[in-house]
Amino acid sequence: MKSHTTTTTNFGADGSRLTAAAGSFETRTYAKVARRLIPFLMLCYLGAYLDRVNVGFAKLQMLNDLKWSETVYGLGAGIFFLGYFLFEVPSNLILHKYGARRWLARIMLTWAVISACFAFVSTPTMFYVMRFLLGAAEAGFAPGVILYITYWFPSKRRAKMMSVFFMAIPLANIVGGPLSGWILQSFSGAHGFQGWQWLFMLEAIPSLLLGVAILLYLDDSIAAAKWLTPEEKKLLQDYIAEDNTGKVSHASVGSFLSDRRVWLLAAIYFCVVMGQYGITFWLPTIVKNSGVSNVALVGVLSAIPYLCALIALPFIGISSDHTKARRLHCAIPMVMAALALFLLPTTSGVGTALALLSLAAIGSIASSSQFWALPTAFLGGMTAAAGIAAINCIANLAGFVSPSVVGWLNDFTGKQSAGLIFTSSALLVGAALVLLLPAKTVNR
Repeated sequence: MKSHTTTTTNFGADGSRLTAAAGSFETRTYAKVARRLIPFLMLCYLGAYLDRVNVGFAKLQMLNDLKWSETVYGLGAGIFFLGYFLFEVPSNLILHKYGARRWLARIMLTWAVISACFAFVSTPTMFYVMRFLLGAAEAGFAPGVILYITYWFPSKRRAKMMSVFFMAIPLANIVGGPLSGWILQSFSGAHGFQGWQWLFMLEAIPSLLLGVAILLYLDDSIAAAKWLTPEEKKLLQDYIAEDNTGKVSHASVGSFLSDRRVWLLAAIYFCVVMGQYGITFWLPTIVKNSGVSNVALVGVLSAIPYLCALIALPFIGISSDHTKARRLHCAIPMVMAALALFLLPTTSGVGTALALLSLAAIGSIASSSQFWALPTAFLGGMTAAAGIAAINCIANLAGFVSPSVVGWLNDFTGKQSAGLIFTSSALLVGAALVLLLPAKTVNR
């Protein structure tokens, strides 16, 4: 099979031996595509993720101001994913049929407006309705971008690109933590609004601007990219065509739903998401409970675990592409995150808490990025569009289950350790399920 180095042992999409010059052209072409697309997509996902999880920081003031319980917050945080679940598959199918540019722009513009409107919620019912609408508005964005990446990069280059793209998650928290803490503290009471209200309004602005930018910047396909030469387009199209050879493309919805691998993948990603949001929605609270009372300092310290994840992600992606051990690169980070969360209740002090949270953040985000190298290795065409969306929307029900159950457990027991143990157990189950996937199917 082809290699992607500049030596004379390279092979092209048709199996022919490449010269050093041809190998160099291939490397330069993919580097050009990566530079053009990945940073911009990361920026868009950063905006999406910031609007999705800033409720974790708003919680530090919101619950006290509105006299809400942890259970109300947990249920509201989770209801986002019910809207996400219902609209995700249709959203991805629309994107695949009509193009990424306009559909991704529509998603970003609608969720920006809804996110800003959170500043005006005053009752639990309003909070629940707005979280549901935010989930419905954002449905399809993350799987849409994942699908879009498969239009440009073949399987053996995809893990690295997914890792780089998913660096937007720690980046959102690195930027969002200090920014959110600063807004909460500095804007509280300004012009009659509380800090948490300013948080929702101000952090919606980047998504609004990026929604417009998508219309001007993205191309729907390789063929539509005016910034590529005809030779570069041919190389990219040949590799994608070769990569799609032999992939599963189900003839009907029934055959798709009867594919046990799809359901196994959904179960695995459900556990991944349980861990990811078990950390995301409660990390500021864990940092605060470790002995930090200043909300601005909570924001700064909450960025540290995600900074560690940001550094680790590209190395994990490079290792996955080099070894092709896709299963292990997904399962091992899940085990690491599970152990870190399990140990958190047994420790004391800010330093130890941040060290364990850093391991948990690295593990949960790395397993999320590496997971998407598994289904895209064997799903193609419309099945890939439906499969990615279906797996993501089913699994993201964990985004409802995780904060809801953790919030209830914390209220019921009076301790945050119950929620951490619950999240840790889910990650261990997911890691075990990964090993049930046939290695020859996904290790590509």
